[in-house]
Amino acid sequence: MIRIGIDVGGTNTDAVIMDGPRVIAGVKSATTADVMSGVVNALKAVLDASGMKAGVVDVVMIGTTHFTNAVVQRRDLAPTAAVRLGLPATASLPPMVDWPEDLKQAIGNHAWLAHGGNEFDGRVISPLDEKELLGIVAEITARGINSIAITSVFSPVSGEFEKQAGAIFAKALPDAHITLSSEIGRIGLLERENAAIMNACLRDLSAHVIEAFRKAIAETGIKGRFYLTQNDGTLMDAAFAEKFPVLTFASGPTNSMRGAAFLSGVSEAIVVDIGGTTSDVGSLHKGFPRQATVAVEVGGVRTNFRMPDVFSVGLGGGSHVVETEHGIKVGPTSVGYRLVTDALIFGGSTLTTSDVMAAAGRADFGDRSKVAHLSPDLIARTQTRIMEMLEDCVERSRLSPEPLPVIVVGGGSILVDGPIGGLEVIKPHHFAVANAVGAAIAQVSGEVDRVYALAEIGREQALADAKQRAVDAAVAAGALRDSIEIVDVEDVPLAYLPGNATRVRIKAVGELHVG
Repeated sequence: MIRIGIDVGGTNTDAVIMDGPRVIAGVKSATTADVMSGVVNALKAVLDASGMKAGVVDVVMIGTTHFTNAVVQRRDLAPTAAVRLGLPATASLPPMVDWPEDLKQAIGNHAWLAHGGNEFDGRVISPLDEKELLGIVAEITARGINSIAITSVFSPVSGEFEKQAGAIFAKALPDAHITLSSEIGRIGLLERENAAIMNACLRDLSAHVIEAFRKAIAETGIKGRFYLTQNDGTLMDAAFAEKFPVLTFASGPTNSMRGAAFLSGVSEAIVVDIGGTTSDVGSLHKGFPRQATVAVEVGGVRTNFRMPDVFSVGLGGGSHVVETEHGIKVGPTSVGYRLVTDALIFGGSTLTTSDVMAAAGRADFGDRSKVAHLSPDLIARTQTRIMEMLEDCVERSRLSPEPLPVIVVGGGSILVDGPIGGLEVIKPHHFAVANAVGAAIAQVSGEVDRVYALAEIGREQALADAKQRAVDAAVAAGALRDSIEIVDVEDVPLAYLPGNATRVRIKAVGELHVG
């Protein structure tokens, strides 16, 4: 299978073309302000570098930060109606109760509570009231809102109320974008509701972005299928991604970690991905990023998507270097994709980490004569500061005293020279485009997160049922059934609930079915 992996970052758009497990060519292209022309440039450049014709490409996989950036920067978000089914329960904490005020206002702060919802074991809290929902429809119509997020209490256990309410809203408002929380989040009402609302407010943007990606791919003559990578390192097809844009959050760091594992052949390690703006650091377990076990904040909002346990620091190839009275300050500000115009070595006026590395003889791009005036003392102190920042990151990612190797990837890897904190450093071949490799090798996953009453069906039967559901979800997402394996099983007894209740979470992963 010939596949192209693309990762759209804040500084560079990286692309690789792979024939099965072999990387044929990898390129870096500057990310453009409109993003799409950057993707077209990267596609054309990687096809040129490989000498392949566009017609032979079977699949294109894209990882993008578009939707995360929209939430963080509070831009391009649609007014959204948050409808929660659960009265008379849950009224004390209304929807968006813990959201930053500016983000609430950016999407209009429209929320309604209605009857419905279930207990943890599926028992009904109160019946659905169609008349009540039609009253909400009238208010939504009057306010001109086109995106609706519907959340029902314990809907991962029983999603019937959400489906019925969704059908009522869809019939009354046929053009509306409707998001059901049970299709996105896990158990945990507020976090799942937050994820659903965030997804709904991105639906207009996702339609625009994914159509633009389609056009960019068509413009280069590629006829193959098109997928986006999601935040657990696996794929979703373009139509699914258009419906669930929030699932792309954090796909960039995940792609880098998956690419690092693939290129190095090491499945247990700490990965440091140094880009132009930030360094992302996390742990690999069995070749996949370790998942965060706590609620993950996106743009100041708590969610419970499957997210990698990765943290970012403002250290990259474009980071500003400033001499202060307290010593050298590196980052967090960065010239980003303007590196090729603003850095000293490219004729600009901003001192960056790339300038320091060029002056130290560790980078061979730009014009080194433009940094000849930098003092050896400044160069040495900057390099020391960079290594201190990286050591802090690596220490934060270690769960045990075991000496795990550190895999360093990304275009900013020129900043690393020698071991980090006494740990072996691995820089694999094609390290600069590891994120695009991670996108290209991505598999397809399915996940289930449910509460079972073991007093009724027993643990073995509950696990078997959950595994079957996870496999079916992976097949529905495009996985080849024969290739699917279970990669994560978690069952947690819920002592505070009756009936020997246990929460079961299972993830299945398989190879992409192309046919």
